[in-house]
Amino acid sequence: MAVPKRYIARSKVSNARFREFLRLFALDLTASQITNATGLNRNTVNRLCRIVREHIATVCESATPLQGVVEVDESCFGPRRVRGKRGRGAGGKTIVFGVLKRGGKVYTQIVPNVTRAILQRIIKAKVSSENVVHSDGWGGYDGLVDLGYRKHYRVNHGHNEFARGKSHINGIENFWGLAKVRLAKFRGVHQQTFYLHLKECEFRFNHRHDDLYPILLSLFKHKQRPD
Repeated sequence: MAVPKRYIARSKVSNARFREFLRLFALDLTASQITNATGLNRNTVNRLCRIVREHIATVCESATPLQGVVEVDESCFGPRRVRGKRGRGAGGKTIVFGVLKRGGKVYTQIVPNVTRAILQRIIKAKVSSENVVHSDGWGGYDGLVDLGYRKHYRVNHGHNEFARGKSHINGIENFWGLAKVRLAKFRGVHQQTFYLHLKECEFRFNHRHDDLYPILLSLFKHKQRPD
Protein backbone atom coordinates (compact mmCIF):
# COMPACT_ATOMS: atom_id res chain seq x y z
CA MET A 1 0.00 0.00 0.00
CA ALA A 2 1.43 3.34 -1.05
CA VAL A 3 2.35 5.76 1.72
CA PRO A 4 0.41 9.04 1.30
CA LYS A 5 2.54 12.04 0.50
CA ARG A 6 2.97 14.64 3.22
CA TYR A 7 1.78 18.20 2.81
CA ILE A 8 5.34 19.23 3.59
CA ALA A 9 8.06 17.10 2.04
CA ARG A 10 10.31 15.20 4.46
CA SER A 11 8.25 16.42 7.42
CA LYS A 12 7.78 14.17 10.46
CA VAL A 13 4.44 15.83 11.16
CA SER A 14 1.54 13.68 9.94
CA ASN A 15 -1.00 15.17 7.58
CA ALA A 16 -3.66 14.98 10.28
CA ARG A 17 -1.47 16.90 12.75
CA PHE A 18 -0.59 19.43 10.06
CA ARG A 19 -4.27 20.05 9.34
CA GLU A 20 -4.84 20.52 13.08
CA PHE A 21 -1.99 23.03 13.16
CA LEU A 22 -3.30 24.84 10.08
CA ARG A 23 -6.80 25.24 11.52
CA LEU A 24 -5.31 27.02 14.55
CA PHE A 25 -2.98 29.10 12.38
CA ALA A 26 -6.03 30.19 10.37
CA LEU A 27 -7.62 31.40 13.61
CA ASP A 28 -4.55 33.64 14.10
CA LEU A 29 -3.27 31.94 17.24
CA THR A 30 0.33 32.62 18.22
CA ALA A 31 3.00 29.91 18.08
CA SER A 32 2.83 29.57 21.88
CA GLN A 33 -0.94 29.08 21.77
CA ILE A 34 -0.67 26.51 18.97
CA THR A 35 2.02 24.64 20.89
CA ASN A 36 -0.16 24.46 23.99
CA ALA A 37 -3.22 23.38 22.00
CA THR A 38 -1.58 20.68 19.88
CA GLY A 39 1.28 19.39 22.01
CA LEU A 40 3.63 19.84 19.07
CA ASN A 41 7.22 20.84 19.81
CA ARG A 42 7.65 24.63 19.83
CA ASN A 43 10.48 24.47 17.30
CA THR A 44 8.25 22.38 15.04
CA VAL A 45 5.44 24.92 15.32
CA ASN A 46 7.84 27.78 14.57
CA ARG A 47 9.07 25.94 11.47
CA LEU A 48 5.53 25.22 10.27
CA CYS A 49 4.54 28.86 10.78
CA ARG A 50 7.51 29.98 8.71
CA ILE A 51 6.69 27.54 5.90
CA VAL A 52 3.05 28.64 5.77
CA ARG A 53 4.07 32.30 5.77
CA GLU A 54 6.51 31.65 2.93
CA HIS A 55 3.67 30.14 0.88
CA ILE A 56 1.47 33.13 1.75
CA ALA A 57 4.18 35.57 0.65
CA THR A 58 4.53 33.78 -2.69
CA VAL A 59 0.78 34.10 -3.28
CA CYS A 60 0.81 37.79 -2.36
CA GLU A 61 3.71 38.60 -4.66
CA SER A 62 2.05 36.84 -7.61
CA ALA A 63 -1.16 38.88 -7.32
CA THR A 64 -2.29 40.78 -10.40
CA PRO A 65 -2.25 44.61 -10.44
CA LEU A 66 -5.12 46.32 -8.61
CA GLN A 67 -7.92 47.79 -10.67
CA GLY A 68 -10.47 50.51 -9.87
CA VAL A 69 -10.17 53.29 -7.30
CA VAL A 70 -6.94 52.88 -5.34
CA GLU A 71 -5.22 54.57 -2.43
CA VAL A 72 -1.45 54.74 -1.95
CA ASP A 73 0.46 55.54 1.22
CA GLU A 74 3.53 54.69 3.26
CA SER A 75 3.91 53.81 6.93
CA CYS A 76 6.71 53.06 9.35
CA PHE A 77 6.81 49.90 11.43
CA GLY A 78 9.13 49.15 14.31
CA PRO A 79 10.04 50.24 17.85
CA ARG A 80 8.45 53.18 19.53
CA ARG A 81 9.56 56.53 18.14
CA VAL A 82 13.02 57.66 19.17
CA ARG A 83 12.85 61.11 20.74
CA GLY A 84 13.64 63.80 18.20
CA LYS A 85 13.00 61.53 15.21
CA ARG A 86 9.57 61.32 13.64
CA GLY A 87 7.78 61.03 10.33
CA ARG A 88 8.85 59.23 7.17
CA GLY A 89 12.12 57.37 7.63
CA ALA A 90 12.29 57.82 11.41
CA GLY A 91 15.27 56.09 12.96
CA GLY A 92 15.01 52.35 13.59
CA LYS A 93 11.84 51.98 11.55
CA THR A 94 11.01 49.76 8.57
CA ILE A 95 9.26 51.70 5.81
CA VAL A 96 6.38 50.00 4.02
CA PHE A 97 4.58 51.25 0.94
CA GLY A 98 1.02 50.13 0.27
CA VAL A 99 -1.55 50.17 -2.51
CA LEU A 100 -5.19 49.47 -1.62
CA LYS A 101 -8.22 49.05 -3.84
CA ARG A 102 -11.18 50.61 -2.11
CA GLY A 103 -13.40 47.85 -0.78
CA GLY A 104 -10.92 45.26 -2.03
CA LYS A 105 -7.37 44.04 -1.62
CA VAL A 106 -4.11 45.59 -0.53
CA TYR A 107 -0.51 45.13 -1.69
CA THR A 108 2.48 46.01 0.46
CA GLN A 109 6.20 46.31 -0.17
CA ILE A 110 9.13 47.14 2.08
CA VAL A 111 11.05 50.09 0.65
CA PRO A 112 14.46 51.60 1.48
CA ASN A 113 13.08 55.14 1.25
CA VAL A 114 10.05 57.09 0.04
CA THR A 115 11.61 58.95 -2.85
CA ARG A 116 9.68 59.62 -6.02
CA ALA A 117 11.71 57.05 -7.97
CA ILE A 118 10.96 54.23 -5.52
CA LEU A 119 7.25 54.93 -5.01
CA GLN A 120 6.41 55.60 -8.63
CA ARG A 121 8.21 52.46 -9.79
CA ILE A 122 5.91 50.37 -7.58
CA ILE A 123 2.82 52.32 -8.61
CA LYS A 124 3.59 51.76 -12.29
CA ALA A 125 3.96 48.01 -11.64
CA LYS A 126 0.85 47.61 -9.49
CA VAL A 127 -1.63 50.24 -10.70
CA SER A 128 -2.96 50.77 -14.21
CA SER A 129 -2.75 54.36 -15.44
CA GLU A 130 -6.51 54.29 -16.14
CA ASN A 131 -7.23 53.90 -12.42
CA VAL A 132 -8.25 56.63 -10.02
CA VAL A 133 -5.37 57.18 -7.57
CA HIS A 134 -5.70 58.89 -4.19
CA SER A 135 -2.68 59.93 -2.13
CA ASP A 136 -1.61 62.49 0.42
CA GLY A 137 0.56 65.47 -0.44
CA TRP A 138 3.94 63.76 -0.08
CA GLY A 139 6.43 64.86 -2.75
CA GLY A 140 7.07 61.27 -3.77
CA TYR A 141 3.77 61.38 -5.62
CA ASP A 142 4.62 64.52 -7.59
CA GLY A 143 4.54 63.90 -11.33
CA LEU A 144 2.10 60.97 -11.43
CA VAL A 145 -0.03 62.91 -13.90
CA ASP A 146 3.00 63.19 -16.19
CA LEU A 147 3.30 59.38 -16.08
CA GLY A 148 -0.24 59.02 -17.39
CA TYR A 149 -2.18 58.92 -14.14
CA ARG A 150 -4.62 61.64 -15.13
CA LYS A 151 -6.99 60.84 -12.27
CA HIS A 152 -4.61 61.49 -9.37
CA TYR A 153 -6.23 63.24 -6.41
CA ARG A 154 -4.50 64.38 -3.22
CA VAL A 155 -5.30 65.49 0.30
CA ASN A 156 -2.84 67.63 2.22
CA HIS A 157 -2.34 66.09 5.65
CA GLY A 158 0.21 68.79 6.41
CA HIS A 159 -2.62 71.32 6.44
CA ASN A 160 -4.90 69.04 8.48
CA GLU A 161 -6.86 68.09 5.38
CA PHE A 162 -7.82 64.43 5.64
CA ALA A 163 -10.71 64.26 3.18
CA ARG A 164 -12.07 66.35 0.34
CA GLY A 165 -15.25 64.77 -0.92
CA LYS A 166 -14.29 61.31 -2.17
CA SER A 167 -10.59 62.14 -2.02
CA HIS A 168 -8.98 60.50 1.03
CA ILE A 169 -6.72 57.60 1.98
CA ASN A 170 -8.73 56.32 4.93
CA GLY A 171 -8.79 52.77 3.58
CA ILE A 172 -5.03 52.24 3.45
CA GLU A 173 -4.60 54.04 6.78
CA ASN A 174 -7.15 51.66 8.28
CA PHE A 175 -5.05 48.73 7.02
CA TRP A 176 -1.90 50.19 8.61
CA GLY A 177 -3.72 50.42 11.93
CA LEU A 178 -5.00 46.84 11.72
CA ALA A 179 -1.57 45.50 10.78
CA LYS A 180 0.18 47.29 13.65
CA VAL A 181 -2.38 46.11 16.20
CA ARG A 182 -2.02 42.54 14.96
CA LEU A 183 1.79 42.61 15.00
CA ALA A 184 1.82 44.09 18.52
CA LYS A 185 0.60 40.78 19.96
CA PHE A 186 3.93 39.19 19.02
CA ARG A 187 5.69 41.66 21.34
CA GLY A 188 8.29 42.46 18.77
CA VAL A 189 8.94 40.99 15.32
CA HIS A 190 12.54 40.36 14.29
CA GLN A 191 13.62 42.38 11.27
CA GLN A 192 14.58 39.17 9.44
CA THR A 193 11.04 37.81 9.69
CA PHE A 194 9.14 41.10 9.38
CA TYR A 195 8.55 40.62 5.66
CA LEU A 196 6.76 37.31 6.22
CA HIS A 197 4.63 38.75 9.02
CA LEU A 198 3.77 41.76 6.85
CA LYS A 199 2.66 39.51 4.00
CA GLU A 200 0.56 37.50 6.42
CA CYS A 201 -1.20 40.71 7.48
CA GLU A 202 -1.77 41.51 3.81
CA PHE A 203 -3.10 38.00 3.10
CA ARG A 204 -5.47 38.01 6.09
CA PHE A 205 -6.79 41.43 5.12
CA ASN A 206 -7.36 40.35 1.53
CA HIS A 207 -9.33 37.32 2.75
CA ARG A 208 -11.05 39.06 5.64
CA HIS A 209 -14.46 37.86 4.45
CA ASP A 210 -13.35 34.27 3.79
CA ASP A 211 -12.81 31.08 5.75
CA LEU A 212 -9.01 31.01 5.80
CA TYR A 213 -8.50 27.32 6.60
CA PRO A 214 -9.52 25.84 3.21
CA ILE A 215 -7.66 28.61 1.41
CA LEU A 216 -4.47 27.89 3.34
CA LEU A 217 -4.88 24.13 2.88
CA SER A 218 -5.21 24.60 -0.87
CA LEU A 219 -1.71 26.11 -0.93
CA PHE A 220 -0.40 22.66 0.00
CA LYS A 221 -3.02 20.27 -1.42
CA HIS A 222 -2.21 21.02 -5.04
CA LYS A 223 1.03 19.13 -4.64
CA GLN A 224 0.38 16.84 -1.68
CA ARG A 225 -2.29 14.24 -0.90
CA PRO A 226 -3.81 13.99 2.62
CA ASP A 227 -3.92 10.72 4.51
